[in-house]
Amino acid sequence: MKKVTTTMAGNVWKMLVAVGDTVTEGQEIAILESMKMEIPIESTEKGIVRAVLKEEGTFVDEGEALIELD
Repeated sequence: MKKVTTTMAGNVWKMLVAVGDTVTEGQEIAILESMKMEIPIESTEKGIVRAVLKEEGTFVDEGEALIELD
């Protein structure tokens, strides 16, 4: 399975995809909040979301997986 990871540390402010959604490369999948800024996280792969690994409000470190794609 392919995983889409964060590019920086922050709180997951909003997840924009759910299990079963089809995503394309470059599509925004989540928005992180860090230092009062909203940072969009884009998918680096195309595929179908098989798992959402982080919930809204969860703190993530740089490089942590947000979703798994098939």
